[in-house]
Amino acid sequence: QVQLVESGGGLVQPGGSLRLSCAASGTIFSINTMGWYREAPGKERDLVASFSSLGSTKYGDPVKGRFTISRDNANNSVYLQMNSLKPEDTAVYYCNVKMGVRRVGGKFPYDYWGQGTQVTVSS
Repeated sequence: QVQLVESGGGLVQPGGSLRLSCAASGTIFSINTMGWYREAPGKERDLVASFSSLGSTKYGDPVKGRFTISRDNANNSVYLQMNSLKPEDTAVYYCNVKMGVRRVGGKFPYDYWGQGTQVTVSS
């Protein structure tokens, strides 16, 4: 069983910054992708950013140029630096780890989620 522990969420004013942290424990495969997703009320869960074990990164369109994802492989941790925050960024942010070789249908054999951390951007 993989456990994901998140921290860093909170209330911030528009234009401010936050840094989210996620530490994974348990059995982490060498082939993996760690990332962040977010879910606003009434909205579907969308990709914020991801970082694969091969070094490739992806960002959702709304956060490009404002958010930066990073990894600490020695500690199986992933971070999200969020700058120039907007009210539209308000959501529950979830840490995610996908592991194993992706199947034909696009699913990974192992897919784990944190419990989520609330980020609220408001004046």
